[in-house]
Amino acid sequence: MGIKGLTKLLADNAPKAMKEQKFESYFGRKIAVDASMSIYQFLIVVGRTGVETLTNEAGEVTSHLQGMFNRTIRLLEAGIKPVYVFDGKPPDLKKQELAKRYSKREDATKELTEAVEEGDKDAIEKFSKRTVKVTRQHNDDCKKLLRLMGVPVVEAPSEAEAECAALCTNDKVYAVASEDMDSLTFGAPRFLRHLMDPSSKKIPVMEFDVAKVLEELELTMDQFIDLCILCGCDYCDSIKGIGGQTALKLIRQHGSIENILENLNKDRYQIPEDWPYQEARRLFKEPNVTLDIPELKWTAPDEEGLISFLVKDNGFNEDRVTKAIEKIKSAKNKSSQGRLESFFKPVVSTSAPLKRKETSEKTTKAAANKKTKAGGKKK
Repeated sequence: MGIKGLTKLLADNAPKAMKEQKFESYFGRKIAVDASMSIYQFLIVVGRTGVETLTNEAGEVTSHLQGMFNRTIRLLEAGIKPVYVFDGKPPDLKKQELAKRYSKREDATKELTEAVEEGDKDAIEKFSKRTVKVTRQHNDDCKKLLRLMGVPVVEAPSEAEAECAALCTNDKVYAVASEDMDSLTFGAPRFLRHLMDPSSKKIPVMEFDVAKVLEELELTMDQFIDLCILCGCDYCDSIKGIGGQTALKLIRQHGSIENILENLNKDRYQIPEDWPYQEARRLFKEPNVTLDIPELKWTAPDEEGLISFLVKDNGFNEDRVTKAIEKIKSAKNKSSQGRLESFFKPVVSTSAPLKRKETSEKTTKAAANKKTKAGGKKK
């Protein structure tokens, strides 16, 4: 979920902290990518039509592999150096949110069964996507693929967004790419949305600057974290009736959740029982992350390994995979040649700050890829 309504709140109250950028403007930049969020998007949109998905000969879904392979090549061809960060063990405080998600998938599965029986195509399309879950196998598949492509992988001890933010804070990468806005709550200096969107959507990358967010909102980082908790986060329920604008007003007026609770009209607003906002705050301020990782290296692709994994194991078209490998090799050379001239220089942006623009925090529907692009078949 991330932080509920934060994009709109920032568009309304901190427009100078947001700017639209061209995808190509990140040439030479190292970008930490929230892997699970990307895999989830691929499973929803790549090769999916209703309950049909791309599979290999064994009937195993390959949508995540096709999406990860093609999208990563697009990044590399643009001279971008992605490092994919995978989730570790979720904090205990997130168990309630994960239970809610499980329940919603169960409900969607029942609704999907009814829709299939009734032949309701619109309902099938709607509920089939709500049943999607990123599994350990999906993650392991993508880790193997990325390593064969020569792209670094980081396995976070806990939340991937927190690890991404830590990598950015410690200058290991330039920015964090995800769709969950809580990357900002974890303190990522620069945060990118829509970097992983397909080029066909023609949506510019939205870059957020956390320092400008705080300046525009006139808040400290601690106050911003409290604001995000009030808006609604993955770690605890929010106070019913308090949306983003009201939360911002209250934080500006009282400075902290503790002071807000002392002055809040208890008859009008019902505070959740045993509300663990302090623990949520601690998880944002002191997340379980590790920076003791090897130097991030982008290496030459393992050609034989890729052909074996994608073609022999997962039914991809060998000619397409061979051509894709050449693109990876060419992109690596291009990136190396341009590194000395552009890598350490700031990217000059000609884009103006947003005055007012609402961006949906939900994954928008993309056109389904043709199954021939994956060399797979429909399930």
